[in-house]
Amino acid sequence: MSRFDFTPYRRSTVGFDRLFDLLESQARLNAGDNYPPFNISRRGEDNYRITLAVAGFRSQDIDITAQQNLLVVQGRKRDEAEDGSELIHVGIANRGFERRFELADFVRVERADLADGLLIIDLVREVPDAMKPRKIAIGGIATLTAVPSQGSDGDQAATAA
Repeated sequence: MSRFDFTPYRRSTVGFDRLFDLLESQARLNAGDNYPPFNISRRGEDNYRITLAVAGFRSQDIDITAQQNLLVVQGRKRDEAEDGSELIHVGIANRGFERRFELADFVRVERADLADGLLIIDLVREVPDAMKPRKIAIGGIATLTAVPSQGSDGDQAATAA
């Protein structure tokens, strides 16, 4: 297991302790467990997708729980042969699992679908207007102008009086 040394960063930053602790704990927790395999993709500036390969699981076998800054996906193992047949060889993994994904602030689950052995979870980041950066006018009338985010599609800056 490789260990990250964040000491140089801890010396020169303030308030990032939670981030460094999170990175170190994730490295410990996910050291050897790669089941089920998954992908994380970015589908836009504020849209993400987690895809888990869950062959053999049905939607009723999987629980998805979203909490503040945490997404937990659990799969429950079910009986091997529900139709009364005897399995001679078991090559499809059907063991229980739990996958945890730490989410950034303001990231929420938009939807989840199960198709063709893939569990697809779409996430979206929705930053409240109060948390978005704003330009403050100096002197005169107090006018706030929203700062357009980088990579925006040419949206005009909204002005609030």
